[in-house]
Amino acid sequence: MSHQSDLISTDIDAYLAQHERKELLHLLTCGSVDDGKSTLIGRLLHDSKMIYEDQLEAIKSDSVKSGTTGNDFDLALLVDGLQAEREQGITIDVAYRYFSTSKRKFIIADTPGQEQYTRNMATGASTCELAIILIDARHGVQTQTRRHTFIASLLGIKHIIVAINKMDLMDFSEEVFNKIKQDYIDFTNELNTGELYFIPISALKGDNVVNASEQTPWYDGETLMWMLENVKISAARNFEDFRFPVQLVNRPNLDFRGYCGTIASGIVRKGDEITALPSGKRSKIKSIVTYDEELEMAHMPMSVTLTLEDEIDISRGDMIVHSDNLPTSKKSFSANIVWMNESPLLTGKQYEFKQASRAFGGTITHIQYKVDVNTLETSPTPSLELNEIGLCDLEFSETIHFDSYSQNPSTGAFIIIDRLSNVTVGAGMVETATHKKKRKNTESSTIHVTKEDRAARYGQKPVTVMFVGISGSGKSTLAHALEKRLFDMGRISTILDGKSMRLGISKDLPHDAAGRAENLRRSSYIAKYLNDSGLICCAAFVAPNADSREHMIDVIGEDNCIIVYLNPPLEVCKQRDPSGIYAAEANMETGTVPGISFPYEEWENPNLILPTHELDVEECIDKLINVLKEQSIL
Repeated sequence: MSHQSDLISTDIDAYLAQHERKELLHLLTCGSVDDGKSTLIGRLLHDSKMIYEDQLEAIKSDSVKSGTTGNDFDLALLVDGLQAEREQGITIDVAYRYFSTSKRKFIIADTPGQEQYTRNMATGASTCELAIILIDARHGVQTQTRRHTFIASLLGIKHIIVAINKMDLMDFSEEVFNKIKQDYIDFTNELNTGELYFIPISALKGDNVVNASEQTPWYDGETLMWMLENVKISAARNFEDFRFPVQLVNRPNLDFRGYCGTIASGIVRKGDEITALPSGKRSKIKSIVTYDEELEMAHMPMSVTLTLEDEIDISRGDMIVHSDNLPTSKKSFSANIVWMNESPLLTGKQYEFKQASRAFGGTITHIQYKVDVNTLETSPTPSLELNEIGLCDLEFSETIHFDSYSQNPSTGAFIIIDRLSNVTVGAGMVETATHKKKRKNTESSTIHVTKEDRAARYGQKPVTVMFVGISGSGKSTLAHALEKRLFDMGRISTILDGKSMRLGISKDLPHDAAGRAENLRRSSYIAKYLNDSGLICCAAFVAPNADSREHMIDVIGEDNCIIVYLNPPLEVCKQRDPSGIYAAEANMETGTVPGISFPYEEWENPNLILPTHELDVEECIDKLINVLKEQSIL
């Protein structure tokens, strides 16, 4: 393996001393599928001469069998080590690679581009100070490009290099480069992305990666490697707030008790007055010990052992901080959550949370909104699905000590663990109070809970879905089936059935046309009350005449009423006869059967017509759910 420094062959001690003093940069590559992330890392390793010769020969032979670049040397195989990755030509898991130059050491994470592996990208980005967002010049800014950029901004990555790759396939067009650059700038205008750098590259050919390209005379910027070597990362680190999560209590003998861990942020010196959390006990730093020496001062991200002048109770999971600079201590906060599990996030469910080395129980009490990564617009929702991002309110079983993520990522980040499976299902970043979304409704400052408040909490538009038709058409069956489907989707709904109403508020009414019309009129006010309470009302009524129908729509509101007309033939309804009214009518005229005893008026312009003699229950509900989604009710 060749190396940037000649000292490795002439003076190994001098080389190691030089290497130890180099600054370490954590970075990642991300973007959409097949944008060239693995190839770019391979190119960096190859051109910085950080590949062993036998490894290079192995990759050359593998390129013939598993490569995706024809007869060319496939640099992506340097990173895509899993067999499934080589077979598919994609990255599945996060791959970490190390390389160095004469100026810096690098740990680079190659993250997958598929949407289902977004959680892997968030994991890889959590420790990084710089992100390389790759964009395929052929396709421009994609959904995953936006999602990864948004996550990078949430994680507080202060430096983003936008590498517009595969420029060789677009004849190194300056026009293409400028258009993609502008599209990306337009998207990120509302994001806190820190510094942005744009560079046209060809990872496969090496243009502008390590060496400047002659194919882009119109580009007057630096190469990618120059940016990686020279970007200033120390300014983004927090050296003000001393935070020391205790990972181990070191007790080798009776005369020594030390507290081991990595300094998450800030600087500590001998004699500093400190407070141990959660106990609140105070002491002073007696010594700062490392493996081979005792220090007068230490800073992030050094791993040290601290000893104190006083014997106080400190254990794993506690935090040592400066007494005059304490973190926030509360049992609740708001946080941006990236959901990483196939099963949706459920409010009210007990989860395990882990912050640094401390674990504690708690619940997500409310989802304020979720974010559309394409438009950055927010919308209410009752749950978060896989890869969705939302601002949530959390409550815990004990007092938590934290900072906002933007101020201190070490104490502002946490993971969410399912208590039954022990699987990590989400990652969170504590939000500052000033960043909370403000409600526009002027009533929100009063003591009353408004209709808009309930809609935001439940993540749905409250409406009445009115199933109408003659007896036996399937109204009650579909109303209950809709309620079950909505329940499974995490929505809040209830049933309002004409038959049930006759057991109470409409008990005095006859079953003739006038009685059925009055039943609908009375029930309309209940449906409106349920909608005002934020619920979707699944209603089932005969609704025989135009007057009662108009009254119902006036009470509930035209925008809040979805009419679903069930129109199977009368003969089919007679065969079903769920209430036995058709059999009773055949023996004696009762004057109570719609469509026989009195006319049943056809509906004009219902929202949906369902021939329940041709469709089964699931097919009917599928069609109705599509209508509700088209009208933005769900």
